[in-house]
Amino acid sequence: MLFQIETVTNSGVQWAWLAPTLSASAFCAIVVLGRFLPKQGAFLSLLAIMAGFGVFWYVLSEFLSSGGGIFSVDWFTVGESTFSWGIIVDELSVVMLGLVTFVALMVQMYSLGYMKNQEGSFGWYFAVHSLFAAAMLTLVLADNFLLMYIAWELVGACSYLLIGFWYHRRSAAEAAKKAFITTRIGDVGLLIGILLLFNETGTFDITTIFHIAEQGGIGSGTLTAAVLLIFLGAMGKSAQFPLHVWLPDAMEGPTPVSALIHAATMVVAGVFLVARVFPLFVMSDTAMLVVALIGLITALITAAMALVMTDLKRVLAYSTISHLGFMMLALGSFGFTAAIFHLVAHAFAKALLFLGAGSIAHGTGDKRDIREMGGLWKRMPVTSITFGIGLLALGGIPPLSGFFSKDEILVAVLDGRGPLFFVLTLVAALMSALYMARLLFLVVLGNLKTENEHAHESPWVMTVPLIALAVLALGAGLLAPGLIPGYDGFGNWLFFEEPEAYHINFLVMVISVVLSIGGFAIGWALYSRKLLSADRIRERFSGLHRVLVNKYYLDDLYQWVINRVVLAFARFMALFDRIVVNDVGVNGTGRSVFLSAWRLRYLETGKVYNYALVMVVGVVAVALIWWLALPYA
Repeated sequence: MLFQIETVTNSGVQWAWLAPTLSASAFCAIVVLGRFLPKQGAFLSLLAIMAGFGVFWYVLSEFLSSGGGIFSVDWFTVGESTFSWGIIVDELSVVMLGLVTFVALMVQMYSLGYMKNQEGSFGWYFAVHSLFAAAMLTLVLADNFLLMYIAWELVGACSYLLIGFWYHRRSAAEAAKKAFITTRIGDVGLLIGILLLFNETGTFDITTIFHIAEQGGIGSGTLTAAVLLIFLGAMGKSAQFPLHVWLPDAMEGPTPVSALIHAATMVVAGVFLVARVFPLFVMSDTAMLVVALIGLITALITAAMALVMTDLKRVLAYSTISHLGFMMLALGSFGFTAAIFHLVAHAFAKALLFLGAGSIAHGTGDKRDIREMGGLWKRMPVTSITFGIGLLALGGIPPLSGFFSKDEILVAVLDGRGPLFFVLTLVAALMSALYMARLLFLVVLGNLKTENEHAHESPWVMTVPLIALAVLALGAGLLAPGLIPGYDGFGNWLFFEEPEAYHINFLVMVISVVLSIGGFAIGWALYSRKLLSADRIRERFSGLHRVLVNKYYLDDLYQWVINRVVLAFARFMALFDRIVVNDVGVNGTGRSVFLSAWRLRYLETGKVYNYALVMVVGVVAVALIWWLALPYA
């Protein structure tokens, strides 16, 4: 089990911390010395992530030969609690270490070509990339909730900086704020959940909390509340309904940033968090059901939106949210291995698709509307072929990677949640194939449009990462069944309680293949051969189409709540602060002292003759009273 890890000190565990440290050091060096370095020090960022990828291979080799463990050093002590910096090296962290470093390396290499015209901010872009990678690597290696939360917030800060990189554009600035504020809602829940666990256990150490919970040291109600609050944090980062609204708007950032966020850093952090804390989730049936329901709802509603969007990057964004929903659904269906395997397969394909979208924009003069594309394979063969591979992979076409990982999720859902969840998951899978087919036939294939006659292939520094990612999108699925000699399969290496061989359910496999091929066939009939009329379907279901185009009016609802509730409450609080707190509580106190002093100044003049006069008048008054009262004594 994941929480049965002993503290060991093999060199792989001891040196894994170098991966985030190298990238963090590159950030500091670029910020301080970048103006004195060629290309503003971008090469430092690239070298750091290359070295981090090398650290991954060293850690992996040591892990395979000597096992994993925990390495930590004391940080500070408060009372009886000692806080530490620590890393955990197990199957999950090793997988994430390799994924983050590789995808970040590909994205940074690609960015050398894509961002080459950003002269004034070229170095800053790569500096934040390094900090982003460092934060995510720290997050996946952290062995305690305190360090994890610090890295978690740093990931959010970096996403804000990169989404709003072109801050002079109002849309980019607004998108960055939207992403930051929306994810903060989830982060508050995460913080409260962590504090609940600390209050019950007296420690932030993840494995210690697992042991205490396993032994009944945490009440069932408290445990459920804590993991649901932790899941709220995961919902924000991984854009789960109803906190998914920030991710499509995040497309205002540079396209390589979108690739990094969607494949290896920001959005996968939530899925990783649930996987890391999985031993706590499985102790609460309520929490597991909530995770499954939110994942299913997210997968369905965002797949439907991807079918109607016309902006290429937004289609891919809704695709990401839908597939993140698949991962959460798998986790909520006790499919730990299936979820992480799909995370890996999706990361390669989605990084490929976003970088491919950037290459298309680069070669077509920054076109993003898929209705203006078509036939690009004639002008951009490398980009088109690799982009097509990514589409087929996430569409679930065998034998590409997405086929194997999607089937594992379907089997997990059928076994863990039953027929209703399974049928609805099949609907989401069909829509996934259909919107991928829509991109394939509208963007890559077909006749070359006149306005794209001058389209051209991107430079090698951009196409090499595309080819590398396409190879993995093609072959990564073969890791699941263990077809490689000497390798038993992904499920026999990364699992929760017991090793899991690749689940071959022929009925599920047949249904999956039929739906995937059927989705592409429908796409071919709609968008290539025009055997079916997409315009007529839109007219027939105009109400539904309008709801989907307007994103279920959720953004409008949130804006209404902000304008009518949040801002109204803020105005009330501002008025209360000015009238009650400031005018009465602060200024009122000072004014009362002033008025009292103003009245007392007639009694306290500071002049001796005034005081003498008062004394004489007083003596005379006393004597007069005594004299008048004497006859009655």
